[in-house]
Amino acid sequence: MESPQRSEAEDGGSGEEKVVETAEKIILRWDSTVSEEARDKMIFSGDRHEVDRYLRAVDEIQRSLHSLAISSPSSTVGAGDRNPNTIQIAMARLEDEFRNILLSHSSAVDSDSLLVDTPRSHSQSSSRDHFDSFSTAAAAEVEEEEVDKEVEREILRFDSGHGGGSSSGGERGGSTSSSRRSIRSTTSIREVDLIPSDAIADLRSIAERMIAAGYLRECIQVYGSVRKSSVDASFRSLGIEKLSIGDIQRLEWDALENKIRRWIKAAKVCIRTLFASEKRLSEQIFESLNSSTVTAPCSSPASSSSYSEACFLETVKGPAMQLFNFAEAISISRRSPEKLFKILDLHDALAELLPDIDVVFESKTAESIRVQAAEILSRLAEAARGILSEFENAVLREPSRVPVPGGTIHPLTRYVMNYISLISDYKQTLIELIVSRPSSSVSRYPGELSVPEFDFSELEEERTPLALHLIWIIVILEFNLEGKSQHYRDTSLAHLFMMNNVHYIVQKIKGSPELRALIGDEYLKKLTGKFRLAATSYQRATWVKVLHCLRDEGLHVSGSFSSGVSKSVLRERFKSFNAIFDEVHRTQATWLVPDTQLREELRISIAEKLLPAYRSFLGRFRSHIESGRHPEQYIKFSWEDLDSAVLDLFEGNPVTQHLRKRSQG
Repeated sequence: MESPQRSEAEDGGSGEEKVVETAEKIILRWDSTVSEEARDKMIFSGDRHEVDRYLRAVDEIQRSLHSLAISSPSSTVGAGDRNPNTIQIAMARLEDEFRNILLSHSSAVDSDSLLVDTPRSHSQSSSRDHFDSFSTAAAAEVEEEEVDKEVEREILRFDSGHGGGSSSGGERGGSTSSSRRSIRSTTSIREVDLIPSDAIADLRSIAERMIAAGYLRECIQVYGSVRKSSVDASFRSLGIEKLSIGDIQRLEWDALENKIRRWIKAAKVCIRTLFASEKRLSEQIFESLNSSTVTAPCSSPASSSSYSEACFLETVKGPAMQLFNFAEAISISRRSPEKLFKILDLHDALAELLPDIDVVFESKTAESIRVQAAEILSRLAEAARGILSEFENAVLREPSRVPVPGGTIHPLTRYVMNYISLISDYKQTLIELIVSRPSSSVSRYPGELSVPEFDFSELEEERTPLALHLIWIIVILEFNLEGKSQHYRDTSLAHLFMMNNVHYIVQKIKGSPELRALIGDEYLKKLTGKFRLAATSYQRATWVKVLHCLRDEGLHVSGSFSSGVSKSVLRERFKSFNAIFDEVHRTQATWLVPDTQLREELRISIAEKLLPAYRSFLGRFRSHIESGRHPEQYIKFSWEDLDSAVLDLFEGNPVTQHLRKRSQG
């Protein structure tokens, strides 16, 4: 007769086998390889009661396998004959369900609702779309272009009509209306709920069972594959293209500029919202599913780190590399002056994002992403320094030798001053990046290129290295312009050319508070003195010979003032004056002083010297001419004629006819 204890044990064993057998039936009923109904339906899309039954069945099978392994590791009889195959069927089914739930909520994040930017830490101009090359600027005059001074800002907006559901109810976030995304803000990071909380609960319950059964690798692969497709769709929506570094470097600059603008906006969305939200989602699903909740050992790529981090990186590592490859390609591309401002925009954007990158990719397994971002930032800084140095060389070497008509402002002057005005708008960044003083060493400029001498020690001690570089650029610009002025055959026009250009430099500095603060009033005074000296040199070169005709010396017979006036000499004086003034008027009317105030000041200065001298000369000697024959051949102008003629000067337009005497008194 059997003992009561044995009977109870057999009854218990028989009861457990029945439970396992029932569980197997539930699992096999949903085996899509043998059941058409199972292929057409998804468990988690239907009756919640059936979902609970299926999950309990999986739990029973796993529990029986675990118990069997503990009590009889080598046993090959009983429930163990069926359960291993059953659990495989169950895991295949759960994998399909996991994928289906993810796919049901894998639409791209709406780019219009997520284009986000935070205000810049400093007021910064957007760079002009294009700077003409020096060779083009030397060939023809260009109109000065105004620089856009508006700060680029994008407004943080979240579309309330996408995705939705309440937040997961887990460790992060509260609940929201099912028609809105829940937003969690940590500093500049904005997270959104990518999947509703009820779907997250289902995904978590499936993941827990797959991990417990040793199917972590499959779980991560499915998760990463589906979520990465969603991220890729968001990338396309944001305009982020899959371009190799070579593809990027082969783009024309105009096209590349547009892509840089788009990248800056998109990168902020990707780091602060898209990647941050993907990280949050992986944590909501996989966080805490560690060894304490896993009932069976598993070998997986995430065995040495958290499962949530493994799933997060599986999703975003590729897209993150794609995102950063663009900035890396820019940082190592061929350097040219027009690229500086977009490189600085990239540098500022990446520097602003670096703390967020450290937060989003904080794990040790994501270290390569953090390192890549930091290295790109360093290379962008080096590229900016290199471009500034090469710009200095380009200004010094600009080779145009064809004088600009009328001695007006040279295109190089406009180009350089607009350029350094933009540089000053980026002074906060560049003060940090430019840490060494400029070098005027001949060894820096190879070949037979001459270099201006300049003593930086004469400037105020508090000038930053950036300020010294800007002053040096102006010094070499002046040096280049001096060389160009030598190509004018008329010395007066050469002086006028220098006056116009140095005056333009001074006005550009005065017109930009940022640039003036960098340059300093001490050097500005030196520049002001230079253009005034050029104006004086012009007047001497032109008007001394005109006024020389109005001198008294040589007019009096025998050198005695009372001995009488030599009419023949006097006639020659008037003829010389008429010819010289007529030529000056005809020629210099075509010269151009584009600044209205400077033009008026120059005319007044000329009139103040010319008109009193002519009026006095005419008053003292007119009678000697009028008493002779054909006085109109010698006295061609009244002083009012000259006053009117001076107003024709420096307009850049030829006069229609030579001056004619309009009155005799």
